[in-house]
Amino acid sequence: MLSGCALPPLADRPDSRSIPQSQTRETVLGQAITPKTEAHPGQSGVVLLPDPYDAFAARALLAEAAEASLDVQYYIWRPDTTGSLMLYTLYRAAERGVRVRLLLDDNGIAGMDDILAALSQHPNIEIRLFNPFVVRNPKWLGYFTDFRRLNYRMHNKSFTADNQATIIGGRNIADEYFGAAQGAMFADLDVLAIGPAVDEVSRDFDRYWASSYARTARQILGEPGPEPLAALAESFRTTENSDAASVYARTLEDSAFLRSLLARELAFSWAPVVMVSDDPAKVLGGNNREDLLSRQLARALDDPERSITLVSPYFIPRDAGVELFRKLEERGVEVRVLTNSLEANDVAMVHAGYSKYRKPLLRAGVELWEMRRLDDEPPRERDLQSGMMGSSASSLHAKTFAVDGETLFVGSFNFDPRSIHLNTELGFVIESPELARVLEREFDQQVRFTAYRVVLNEDGELRWLEQQEHRTVTYSHEPGTGPLKRMLVFFWSLMPIESLL
Repeated sequence: MLSGCALPPLADRPDSRSIPQSQTRETVLGQAITPKTEAHPGQSGVVLLPDPYDAFAARALLAEAAEASLDVQYYIWRPDTTGSLMLYTLYRAAERGVRVRLLLDDNGIAGMDDILAALSQHPNIEIRLFNPFVVRNPKWLGYFTDFRRLNYRMHNKSFTADNQATIIGGRNIADEYFGAAQGAMFADLDVLAIGPAVDEVSRDFDRYWASSYARTARQILGEPGPEPLAALAESFRTTENSDAASVYARTLEDSAFLRSLLARELAFSWAPVVMVSDDPAKVLGGNNREDLLSRQLARALDDPERSITLVSPYFIPRDAGVELFRKLEERGVEVRVLTNSLEANDVAMVHAGYSKYRKPLLRAGVELWEMRRLDDEPPRERDLQSGMMGSSASSLHAKTFAVDGETLFVGSFNFDPRSIHLNTELGFVIESPELARVLEREFDQQVRFTAYRVVLNEDGELRWLEQQEHRTVTYSHEPGTGPLKRMLVFFWSLMPIESLL
């Protein structure tokens, strides 16, 4: 059994690298972008994508405009409406002769084996699975024989077209990230970038693509049935013509962002951008600790002098983080944190890891907010707020923070042990007061209407304050939850599992 669950030998793989920007200047994207980047030497053009529809439209349009290459890397990809539509855009690009490289973490592609096996038959598409499971059904059996390896995952997200434009950030590819889900929807944040930052992302993609942890889909999934591409293309067309896709397409048509992008009138913010990422060798502890993304962030941001505004859906600061914030507060640095409340957290076990640090954080002087679960129904029209606080979303998923109103980070990195030690991550450090202040202003204007303020009362007990239209409501326990769920979270908080969260 143990030998049957071992990874097969690393087979010969075709050697491929990202296409240099100098070779894609004559593509449609290159002709549109090159004059802009040449006018801002040494800087990258950046557009924030907090709106879920804009985030989908940007990816779809990049895929439709690509002429040379698409390099796509994700942690989760679901075969739902938006996931299937996005795969169809990749398929159509390959049909036009575009080279498509798709790198997916094998933990987040449930129900995708047959689709990916068929798609990998296309001569212009190569799919690799990062840190794959050998047993395909049920996958969780692999944890019994190879837990240490399979516990490490690739959490990076990037979507790069012709090495001219890229999108990175917090969103995976699934309906709940793009405003198309029934039930839970995430408030999230991506960045569309052009300029030098794109080449950095492409080189990083090459590093993951060539790593020994990236196995070809054919090697892992085997051969599909007869005429797989024809059947797959037909299923894509069926999805495209479905009622759900039609409703979603009508919503996209209302996008001012989409109109600006199509008219080549999109306004970029220009700034120095530093890409930070983990080495893929992190998955088995094979890299220098100083090369970890968390250490790169610390070096890039230096010492804050005035303020830190941090948004993290999964927030487990541990004792070291609490001590860091305490020292910052003692120096006069204002620290504000927004994370998910228990009712909004899609991973209650992570909330158990966070909950024990609330009192120490508040005693240290941290201003602490927990996002409320605001809506379980999908919007009928384009009524999802385009802000990072997601006033129509039911759960926070954005990973971002601003320092001193000068520097903004956006990426896949959560402030928790898993992002620091177990998962590989990717993000941008953007030296832009304009964009950093966008986050700070939105925090000031929106958080009191979308989140609970967590405080300590005179007896040192936790209280949650909800700002309603004409009054403030105070809760003495986790709002919007029942006693059974609170008891379960308390039980989990006593277990020695924090390093895995």
